[in-house]
Amino acid sequence: MEKFKGALVVGFLRLFALLPWRAVQATGAAIGWLMYKLPNGSREVASTNLRKCFPELDEAGHQKLLAQTLRGISQTLTESACAWIWPAQKSLGLIREVEGLEVLEQALASGKGVVGITSHLGNWEVLNHFYCSQCKPIIFYRPPKLKAVDDLLQKQRVQMGNRVAASTKEGILSVIKEVRKGGSVGIPADPEPSLSSGVFVPFLGTVALTSKFVPSMLTGGKAVGVFLHALRLEDGSGYKVILEAAPEAMYSEDIAEGVAAMSEVIGRYVRAYPSQYMWTMKRFKKRPEGEAKWY
Repeated sequence: MEKFKGALVVGFLRLFALLPWRAVQATGAAIGWLMYKLPNGSREVASTNLRKCFPELDEAGHQKLLAQTLRGISQTLTESACAWIWPAQKSLGLIREVEGLEVLEQALASGKGVVGITSHLGNWEVLNHFYCSQCKPIIFYRPPKLKAVDDLLQKQRVQMGNRVAASTKEGILSVIKEVRKGGSVGIPADPEPSLSSGVFVPFLGTVALTSKFVPSMLTGGKAVGVFLHALRLEDGSGYKVILEAAPEAMYSEDIAEGVAAMSEVIGRYVRAYPSQYMWTMKRFKKRPEGEAKWY
């Protein structure tokens, strides 16, 4: 059954990748509309997350953002199918603007390890190709449950001559070693970690258990941190990549301070582009002691 499911998912991904770009986006928008109109678990998770993170919104504002979010998430899915199937250079052709490239160039020229920091905002698959076109990093990721999909992603995510590392003990060690020897890595900083691997820090209108992994590699200036995101342009023609240097607080010996600084940067981007964040993931499953569960 797992093989069948995997083959079916990969088949749909290949089908999306055959469509013209505007049809890819229109299909994603249609899926998002259905997700908003029909009862489903993803809609409920997104709604819960948005209510907690944007408590200032009234009901009309909440419903508008929820609809926009589900549309954006679905478009990211169909657009990512193209990034998974197409040759990397074709995906790179969709990047219309780059802001802050000098930040990455300076980091790479520093002689230190470089930690590329991103989140589930915008299109991280297109971003992967962009980052790997600038250097040859190890990309850290959580493997999908279906082996056929994981096999596809492992193949497609290394088109630029980079490597990938799954979120296992071995993968974590390979990332740390790469940074220590002056190499580059790419890490999504927003998946929820275990309680022992994270701290609760402010995030938008709430708090979120956030990983200590990235700040621990930057402590004391042992490596250079660079934030990267690929945001969908309003006209749908492609993406704008934005790069930003990690703030000084992320290099603090106080890990909690570093994690909070990282969360602040990610939260700032999410607030600026809320409909492009993956609100359907259960980002807030673990809550501070005494607080009720959200899901």
